[in-house]
Amino acid sequence: MATSVSDDQRKGAANLSGFDLDFPAQLRVMGRAFWTSPVRNRLILLSMALLTVILLTAYGQIRLNEWNAPFYNALERRDLDAFLHQLEVFAVIAGLLLLLNVIQTWLNQMTALNMREGLAKDMVDQWLKPGRAARLASFGTIAINPDQRLHDDVRNLAESSTALSIGLVNATILLVSFIGVLWSLSAGFAITISGDTYAIPGYMVWAAILYAGSASLLSNLVGYRLVGLNAERYSKEAELRFSLMRASENLAAIALARGEKNERRRIGVDIDAVLGVIRGLAMALTHLTWVSAGMAGWRWWPRS
Repeated sequence: MATSVSDDQRKGAANLSGFDLDFPAQLRVMGRAFWTSPVRNRLILLSMALLTVILLTAYGQIRLNEWNAPFYNALERRDLDAFLHQLEVFAVIAGLLLLLNVIQTWLNQMTALNMREGLAKDMVDQWLKPGRAARLASFGTIAINPDQRLHDDVRNLAESSTALSIGLVNATILLVSFIGVLWSLSAGFAITISGDTYAIPGYMVWAAILYAGSASLLSNLVGYRLVGLNAERYSKEAELRFSLMRASENLAAIALARGEKNERRRIGVDIDAVLGVIRGLAMALTHLTWVSAGMAGWRWWPRS
């Protein structure tokens, strides 16, 4: 019976060390953790407030875009009264956008703070269940320095997921808001091929979608290694901090045994591991920059 339990533990350790949970399974785990979290209601309220602010910001940016035409018309007509009026309109729009930007930043920070609170407390509760911390030590690479990993992983998950979610919602709302503007600007466009005329309604919308889709696809293809490298970096950073902390706590014993040379060698191995991962990250980011900078090259294209 003991052998059977040991085999099961080894199989579980192999699965955990390989991160075999697929994406739907990860979403289910995160959904259950969120639904049972004591900060759930606060996060829902903050999310609703953020969505409201983002919608108002998108509306303000549309109004600012519409403001350009009457402002330049007033300049062209040399109409002082209209020019001053448009300056007043700009001051109101810009002031509201500034206020909304400040509110969004505060809500962003509060969302990340509350998410980290819920994640950290839940992770500590899960880690310190009776007997679990001791069993976790035999579960492969995923269980190396759980105290260090808990701190870093929770912080990165809270901050990164909050920033990514807000950016995604903001970009989606802006896309939906400006589709109408792009569609109206590209009305009446047609191309002639072999004497035949073909109308392309809303060609700027389709061009923007094609551009964004191709940029996202290329970025995913080139930068797919960044996720694994970042996870490995956080693991190696945790190991380095643990080695430094262990050496600091045992300085007297190390000096008594004259073990400074061995300790330097062990810490040097951890430093080399961190530097190796950072080198890989640097190369991956360099390759990704070729794509991102290349796709943004249209900004430098000369315009009439």
